[in-house]
Amino acid sequence: MNSIHVFRKLGLIAIAGALSAAAAFAQSSNPASEQLKKSMDAGMRSMQGMKLSGDTDMDFAMMMKMHHQQALEMAKVQVQQGKSAPLKTMAQKIIDDQTKEIAQLDAWMQQHHR
Repeated sequence: MNSIHVFRKLGLIAIAGALSAAAAFAQSSNPASEQLKKSMDAGMRSMQGMKLSGDTDMDFAMMMKMHHQQALEMAKVQVQQGKSAPLKTMAQKIIDDQTKEIAQLDAWMQQHHR
């Protein structure tokens, strides 16, 4: 085997090792990241288990409220444990805006409850 083939094989092995290390690093996480993931998974399960009313407006309001609640949970984790100031600011804005929107959705659903 000539030296070019040896270097190619070594290069491929090095690339494969680097990719494996990068994948392992990407999969490792901290408790805050795990909290975000749990929140998202729980929200998805709740939305999938939601019974539809057959009324597009009511279904939209119910699903949007649940979606906003999930966003609130994630935003609270970012505000409390995130490191990026711009993302923390964005997360606080999400909390403020979507809290108001949840109240609006609740009011609409209360008025239109059938």
